[in-house]
Amino acid sequence: MDLPFGIEMIDLITVVAGLAVFFTVFAIWSALIRRDPMRGRIKVLQERRNELRDELVQTNKRTSHIKTLDHIGLMRRIIDKFKLLKDEKKQSTVLLLAQAGYRHADALTVYIFAKLLMPILAVLVVLFLIFIKEMFAGELLSQGLLAIGVFALGLYAPKIFIKNATDKRYDEIRKALPDALDLMVICAEAGLTLDAALNRVSKEMANASPELADELSLTAIELGFLTERRKALNNLSDRVNLKTIRSVVATLIQTERYGTPLSQSLRVLSNEFREIRMMEAEEKAARLPAIMTIPLILFILPVLFIVLLGPATCSVADNLINRGM
Repeated sequence: MDLPFGIEMIDLITVVAGLAVFFTVFAIWSALIRRDPMRGRIKVLQERRNELRDELVQTNKRTSHIKTLDHIGLMRRIIDKFKLLKDEKKQSTVLLLAQAGYRHADALTVYIFAKLLMPILAVLVVLFLIFIKEMFAGELLSQGLLAIGVFALGLYAPKIFIKNATDKRYDEIRKALPDALDLMVICAEAGLTLDAALNRVSKEMANASPELADELSLTAIELGFLTERRKALNNLSDRVNLKTIRSVVATLIQTERYGTPLSQSLRVLSNEFREIRMMEAEEKAARLPAIMTIPLILFILPVLFIVLLGPATCSVADNLINRGM
C-alpha cells in the first residue's frame, strides 16, 4: 500500500517502530539513572568564583578545574577557522545563554556550532529523503520549498530552544521569588548581612527552586569578590530580565546606598509579588470559560446532538421506508 508523497507503508512502520523503541529505552534510562541537579550548578558557580578571584589579583591567565573535552576543542577550532565568533555579538550571545542558565565557558562555543551544524544536518536529511526514498519525485518546486523550509527551521532551532529554556526558567523564578523574599526578611531581621542572607536563602531554596537558588548564590559570590557591590546586583537583573527581579535589585541598591531598613522593604515587595501572582491566577481562571467554549462546541455538542437526535432520525427513516414498501 502506497501512501502520499511516495512513502511506502513498510517504511512508515519501520520509522514509527524505531521511534517507539528509542523513546522506550530513553524513558527507562532516565528513570533508572538519578541525576543531581545541583552538581552542574555548583561547578559553574565555582568557575565563576575562580574567575572573580583571578580578576581581583589582576592575573591574565585564568585557571579552570574542568578538563576541556576533545569535541569541544574541535568545535572551537572550526568556529575560529570560519570566524563565526564576532566580538560585537559575543557579549549579547553570552548574556542570552546566561539568561537561559548556560554559563559554562564552552556554552557559547556549543551554541555557535549548533547554529552552524543544524541547518546542514536538516538539509542532508531532506536530500536523503528526496534521493533515496524518492519523495516528491519529479517535483522540483516542492523539493526546493521543502529544503528551504527545513534549512530555516534548522537555522532557528537553537535560538528557539534557548528562548523556550529562558521562558521556562523565568517562570520558575517568578513563582519562587515571594517565598525567597520572605526568607530574606527573616534573615535580615536575624541580623545577617546581605551576602550571608543570600547564601542562606540559596541553600534553603535549592530543592524548591534550583534556578533561583543558583542566581542568588552567584550574586552572593559576586558581592564578596567584586569591588562595586552595585555591579553585582546589576548583573543579577541582567541575567534575569524580569520586572520583579529589577524591583528587588533597585530595592537592594537603595538599601545599600541610603541605609534604609532591608527587612521592611523586602516585606513590602514580597506582599506585592504575592498579590500579583494571585491576580494572575484569578485572571487565568476567569479566562477558562471563554477558552472552553470552542472545545465545547466542536467536540461535546455534536456528540450530544447525535445522542439526542439519533434515535428519532432512525425512527423517522424506518417509517418512511415502511411506507414506501
